Amino acid sequence: MGLPGWNDDDHSAAFAAFRASCWAARAPGMAEVCRKAQALGSLDEARARAFFEVNFRVEAAPEEGVLTAYFAPEYDARSKPDAEFSAPLRARPADLVTVDAGMFDPAQAGNQGAAMNVLGDLLPYPDRAAIEDRRPEKVLAWMRPEDLFFLQIQGSGVLTFENGARVKANYAGNNGRRFVGIARPMQERGLLAAGDTSGEAIRGWLAAHRGAEAQEIMRLNPRYVFFKLSPDDGQQPVGSAGAPLPPGRAIAVDPARYSMGEVFWIDATAPVLTGAFPAYRRLALALDTGGAIKGQARADLYLGLGPEAGAEAGRVRHSLKMYRLVPRAAPNS
Repeated sequence: MGLPGWNDDDHSAAFAAFRASCWAARAPGMAEVCRKAQALGSLDEARARAFFEVNFRVEAAPEEGVLTAYFAPEYDARSKPDAEFSAPLRARPADLVTVDAGMFDPAQAGNQGAAMNVLGDLLPYPDRAAIEDRRPEKVLAWMRPEDLFFLQIQGSGVLTFENGARVKANYAGNNGRRFVGIARPMQERGLLAAGDTSGEAIRGWLAAHRGAEAQEIMRLNPRYVFFKLSPDDGQQPVGSAGAPLPPGRAIAVDPARYSMGEVFWIDATAPVLTGAFPAYRRLALALDTGGAIKGQARADLYLGLGPEAGAEAGRVRHSLKMYRLVPRAAPNS
């Protein structure tokens, strides 16, 4: 296919991920390719590679962007608050109304927004600071503040309570505010070592300065996420496409640019964070979305469950070129 690094990918693993989730695809021509994959069963490396080369053509994104990564964290939680576990994991509030974001910002028309009904008027939903300053409507668990902050960034995770019970914390909505990363302002304030804005470094600083200092920094991001709990089944989380996320093969993309279930080749090099892998070149499936994932050459790579995946995800910030693999039967875009 002439793609950088194409010959070095594990096409058998990529085919397995495609076969398991292609039913969620809505892009033109994908249903027929999915039926072929389902009929074939598992394939070895050579046959899997041939499958993609025969059934897809390549369309390159016209611009260069950024690859980041995310994971499903595992955190301790408590059923009652204490000095350490002081942050409430809030359920979706009853007064949150989903609206078109263009209601408050015409530039965001077509995206999902949030509002609250005040005496018959729909007003923008409060930001992080205002939400944290009001009494929780329903508390699902109590967490360390920095853990809750990172759980909100990742969108889902697993919680372990003091009695050993494990549950999944699943995304249930957000306040419609724009996501603002805190790495840059922390670096500008000299709070992080030069060149180290990894997730590990940020979380370490927040934990070491738990209280008013850390809260001030976290409130630079006005976006707030609400959750719901479900039993921990030991499986990977489900993305926006409704399919489980295969680690290392699922990406979050901008839904205004791409459809769920589309197939991509990502070519990510030139990392800017210390300790990062030099490159990520692989087939990946668009199975999720994210508040900070906007643009034609922007993707967030899902790396799996737990601290090891989290350590890797926190170091991913690479220059990205994206190539869309379009079913040959689909019309040219």
